[in-house]
Amino acid sequence: MRIALKLFASLTERLPPESRARHRVELEVEEGATVLDVIRRQGIPEAQCFLVLVDGAWVAPQDRAARVLSEDQALAIWPPVAGG
Repeated sequence: MRIALKLFASLTERLPPESRARHRVELEVEEGATVLDVIRRQGIPEAQCFLVLVDGAWVAPQDRAARVLSEDQALAIWPPVAGG
């Protein structure tokens, strides 16, 4: 099945170069794939997944292994951000 993976801030470096400006890449994942499956498959350190949304709804860290993705959903991930 196909999903959209959106990465922001320092995580955009993990996207293909041609996808970085849009912060988005389309992925083919297996049926039943969870949020955590995609994070691990893409090699994103779990500690860098501070804010995780599926179609705009927050997925708590303890729910990521159980949250199954569906066709055409968007998984968006932000790392911890500091500033001031």
